[in-house]
Amino acid sequence: MTELKTKARKAKYWLKRDFFVFDNVLIFIAIVLCLLWTWGTIGSLSRNWALAQELISRQRERALLELEVETLELENEYYHSAEYQELAARKYQGRKLPGETMIYLPSNSEAAKTKHVADVVASSPKTKEMSNFEQWMAFLFGMKF
Repeated sequence: MTELKTKARKAKYWLKRDFFVFDNVLIFIAIVLCLLWTWGTIGSLSRNWALAQELISRQRERALLELEVETLELENEYYHSAEYQELAARKYQGRKLPGETMIYLPSNSEAAKTKHVADVVASSPKTKEMSNFEQWMAFLFGMKF
């Protein structure tokens, strides 16, 4: 027991004389203040970064909404135009211009299915297949065979 008391007194003496001196206490306080300052700076930087990201996100959202508004305004102008009103009258009310004839085809008839295919085939010109040599001659010298 006395040995334990002796060790406790030695520890108390060491703490009082060697550890808790003014220089050591001053260094400890400086280190704590530096750590607190660093912690605050990191917290402030992270908060600023998060706010900047939120600002960028809201700016993008605002730009998108402005584009949507602009698109809707243009669409609204189109709906008020005479061109759209004529197309809508033709589509929904079956109106026609003087001199036009309307032909109604069922959507599943053969004539309706091949209506536009025949126009494309008829309008495409028939070209003669050229050999590789003829293609090179045509490219280099402008000669056609």
